[in-house]
Formats: sequence, C-alpha cells, structure tokens
Amino acid sequence: MSTQNPPATRKWLALAVIAAAQFMVIMDTSIIGIALPKMQAELGFSQENLTWVFNAYVIAFGGLLLLGGRLSDLLGARRVFGAGWLVLLAGSVLAGAAGNVAFELTGRVVQGAGAALIAPSALTLLMMLFGGSPKELTKALAVYGAAAPAGGTAGVFLGGVITEYISWPWVFYINIPIALLALIAIPALMPSAPARRGSIDLLGAITVTAGLAAAVYGIVRAPEVGWGSGETWGVFAAAAVLLGAFVLGQTRHRAPLMPLGIFRAPNLAAANIAQLLLGAAWVPMWFFLNLYLQQVLGYSAFPSGAALLPMTTLIMLGMIVLAPRAMQRFGAKPMIVTGLIVLALGLGLMSLIRPTGSFWVDVLPASLVAAGGMALAFIPSLGTAIAAARPEEGGLASGLVNVSYQVGSAVGLAAMTAVATAFGADQLGDLPRLTDGFAAAFLGAAVIALAGAGIAAVTMRTPAQAEVVPETV
Repeated sequence: MSTQNPPATRKWLALAVIAAAQFMVIMDTSIIGIALPKMQAELGFSQENLTWVFNAYVIAFGGLLLLGGRLSDLLGARRVFGAGWLVLLAGSVLAGAAGNVAFELTGRVVQGAGAALIAPSALTLLMMLFGGSPKELTKALAVYGAAAPAGGTAGVFLGGVITEYISWPWVFYINIPIALLALIAIPALMPSAPARRGSIDLLGAITVTAGLAAAVYGIVRAPEVGWGSGETWGVFAAAAVLLGAFVLGQTRHRAPLMPLGIFRAPNLAAANIAQLLLGAAWVPMWFFLNLYLQQVLGYSAFPSGAALLPMTTLIMLGMIVLAPRAMQRFGAKPMIVTGLIVLALGLGLMSLIRPTGSFWVDVLPASLVAAGGMALAFIPSLGTAIAAARPEEGGLASGLVNVSYQVGSAVGLAAMTAVATAFGADQLGDLPRLTDGFAAAFLGAAVIALAGAGIAAVTMRTPAQAEVVPETV
C-alpha cells in the first residue's frame, strides 16, 4: 500500500481525528439512550419498537461495513473517510429534524451508512500512519480503543444534558460541528493512497444488510405475533436465504466483500466471535440500564446520564492503563476469557435489580464489575482480530471486526428485547413487571458473555501466533 505520511509531528494530530471518528461512531449509538423516553412520547414509538432507534443505525452500520472497507481499498481510505463524515452529517440533520417514526429511522439509517464508511477507513488510516512501528501502533490502538468508551461516556452524559436542558433533536445536531471540523482537518493531516482498479460487490452489500435486518426484525416482532407464527418463521426463512445467498456469492464473486479464505488466519475467527458476543452482551446491558434508571428509579435525563459516568470512566482507565500491562504479562487469550467471565458476573449481579432499588445498591456495584470485564476483553480481542490477517488484508480485517461487534450488538439487543418483553418490560407503569423484564434481559446478556468466554477458551490458540501484545502506554 503506497502512503504519503504526514510529518511525525503531525501523526498524533491525525490520530486525534481518527480517534474522534471512533468517538463519534460510538457516541451515536449511546447518545440516544437517555433521549428515548422523550422521543417515544413525541414521535409515537411503541415500547417494543423503541429499540429500532438503535437498531436502524446499527444494522446499516454493520451491514455496510464490508462495503465501506472495500470502497476504502479501491478509492483510498482518505477519500472514503471524508465521504463518511459528509453522509453522517446529512443523516444527523435528518434524524434531528424528523417529526415522525419513519423519518427518524431513515435519518438513523443514513447515519449508520456514514459510520460504515468512517470506521474501516479510520482503522486503515491508523495502520498507514503507525503500522511501521509496533510500539507506536500499540499506543495508537490503545488511544483508538479508549475512544469507544469515551464516546459512550460522552453520549450518555451529553444525551442527558441535551435532553434535560435543550431538546432531544440536539442529540443529533451535535454531530454537525464535529463533522465539519473533521472535514477541514482531513486534507491536511491524513495520508493518501492512490485509487486501485477493481469491482464492487453491491449485490453482496445489499444482501447481507437485508438479511441482517430481516433477522433482527423477526426477533423483535416474535414476542408480539408469536414465535410459532407464520410471519415469524417466514421472516427468519427470508433472513436465512439472504444470508446464505451472501455467503454463496462470496465464493463466486471475483472481488468479494468478504473473501472467506481470510478465516484461515490463526485466531481471526475466534477473535471476531469474541467481539460479536461481547457486543451482544454489552449493548443490551447499556440499553436496559438506561430504561431501568428512568422508567423504574424515576431518574430524569441528566441524572440518568451522570449515573453511568463511573462505569464508562472505569472502562477508559482499564483500556489505557490496565489492559496493556495485563496483556504484556498474560497474553490475549487469558484476557479475553477472563474479561468475558467478569462481564457475565457483573450482568448477573445487575439481574438482581429491585422495583424499589437505588443507584448505590442496584446499579453502581454491578455496573463497575461489568465495566471491568469490558475493559479486559475489548482491546485484546480487537488487536488479535486485526493482527491475525496478512498485512494486505488489514483493511478487510478491520472491517470484519467492526462488523462482528455491530452485528452482535444488533442481534443481542433484539434478542434481549424479546426476552425482556416476554417477562413484562412492555408494561409501562407496572414497576415490578418492568423490573422483571429488565432483569431477565440482564440475565440473558450474562449467559451470552459466559458463552463467549467458553468459546474463546476452546477456539483461541495459545500462545496466539497472531496476537498483538501491547507495551505499556
């Protein structure tokens, strides 16, 4: 890959813009959490369909990530990075101005499409800037990884401040100045690479996105229409056909979005499974914890956002300070397995929430344990997934690991929403039933995290030939 790197003194400024991209992508998943009750009231969402404010973004993001990675390889990461910010900006304007459910979800889809261009190109730019120095790459990956919980923290906190003191549309409008600053900085800071000739598998991108959307829709609808209904089985059958057609197409296309041979790389598949199950456990916890704080404990938007700051602050400190040192000593596999077990423990404690509970007893201790597990598992699985591939497949590996986490997030949230609804989470105003539903979702997420730990323990090689062992940052 040909690069024209900025001078060394500007590389870290470029990293700041790349980290801002990761920050924004994650912030756009978390910032809407506190605003959901007001959006529900003003736009007419039902309790069951409220998750689509999240899922519309994540499905578009996860489903189009492979296309974003391919475009980045063909057109150049810098061009695609800039285009992604433009699309995200447009989606933010549409989502903020929406006056009904349809326009709101359309805006979220456009935002997700922008994020799908930004995320893989950002990681490719990071590798172009720092790939020549393992020590610098370690530090850059730690900063990039920590930007995710920073975005989560900012999203939760800013979502609370904005919803409480301004109005919910500004949880989307806040993206506009950040996107404009990024667009100004990109030409001066980012390395460029020449465009390459090649085809784009648009049919594959459409097929995988439609298949994922059908699967999530089926899971969300099943509690309402019945798991054994013809509609449910029809939707699941359509999802299976679409996803099967995508996999088959990848074996036949001359330039597939996802060359299946990449999974022969040691530990790549195992690390992606760990990321998938990490997202499937973590995101439902964040979603339902927001609802528990507001709908059961009665917190308004700002206190609800502030209540989650200790959790996300611990994640950031863990990723930057603890995880690199622990990986240096123990390696990736023990960190991933231990992190998922600790996350499961925190979620299990969270399932003990009470209708008459309190932040100090029911939320804080369990959330800190869960945060510790996330901090231990995220960076090792991310680094292993990226480093497992050959250098020429780094962009694809970056796209894959993002896909894994986002698909896990969408499917996990849809599944846990179905579980929560089955146990009473749709009974607004009935605090014992609401609490039972949320507790069931937390317990289900704990099972997912525990399954992830077991799968990682069995499938990951140790010592991992492809793992990245960061030095202390």
